[in-house]
Amino acid sequence: MKILYRLRPADSLTIIFLLFLMAVSLGFHDKIPRLKILLLTYSALFLFQLFLVKNHEAVVKNRIMDTVRSIVFPVLCVLVIFDSLEWVVQHINPKDIDPLLIRLDYLIFRGYPTVMLESIQTPLVTEILQLAYTSYYFLPISLGVILKLQKREGEFDRTVFLILLCFYLSYAGYMLFPALGPRYTMNHLHSQELKGLLTAEPIQEFLNRLEGIKRDAFPSGHTAVALVVSGLAYRYHKRFFYITLPVVAMLIFSTVYCRYHYVVDVFGGIILAAITFLVGGRYYGYWEVRNNTNH
Repeated sequence: MKILYRLRPADSLTIIFLLFLMAVSLGFHDKIPRLKILLLTYSALFLFQLFLVKNHEAVVKNRIMDTVRSIVFPVLCVLVIFDSLEWVVQHINPKDIDPLLIRLDYLIFRGYPTVMLESIQTPLVTEILQLAYTSYYFLPISLGVILKLQKREGEFDRTVFLILLCFYLSYAGYMLFPALGPRYTMNHLHSQELKGLLTAEPIQEFLNRLEGIKRDAFPSGHTAVALVVSGLAYRYHKRFFYITLPVVAMLIFSTVYCRYHYVVDVFGGIILAAITFLVGGRYYGYWEVRNNTNH
């Protein structure tokens, strides 16, 4: 039983989600291509997570291994699992819900938001908002690194857990509600291409190659993760919060302006962030009480 209390909520969360992915893959084994590669990938992450847990005391005493445990491995899990969804989502749930999302957007705005935003489209605005959209990949790591360098281990562990929970819940959302997003489904309605000044187009091309076509529009993970990071920053590092607040605001707006998401996806991301704080916060508080009691 002792090993159970070594498990940080972030560790147990990753273990559970990897088991869930393996179960889904096996459950749809006749529909999923590259099944063996998927299972091998999930198993490798699972076994390395167990290794880190089993050797917890030795790992935390080694600065390099502790960095791997606390920062590198969680980031790796998020990236690898996200990349694997391209082989999973469309095969276990092939019916995209884009028509529904497009209809909901139209009912709310009496038009198509990504098309309507062409009225404010300029190369400068596109450049700024594409950079803001890309900040999503750096905001969670930046906050985590700051807390880790300040040796605020309790706040750091809670931050990693809640950010991972938000990511994993968004991935589950993609499986339940697969959607391509307006950059693919509504391209024929856009009269202008998104052109920036210098970096916008190379970033767009890079992200398209990196992310591929994954049915990852609903809910908006960019919105949810950015809000979770911002909420954690407000609680643990006010300076980081105020510095990044304009970036987070532009990031959320950019999800629609840059045609990655419908507005309904953003609403879904807001709800996801709220669920993350509500459910994740309660669970983490419960774990802290149990962990302290057993010590």
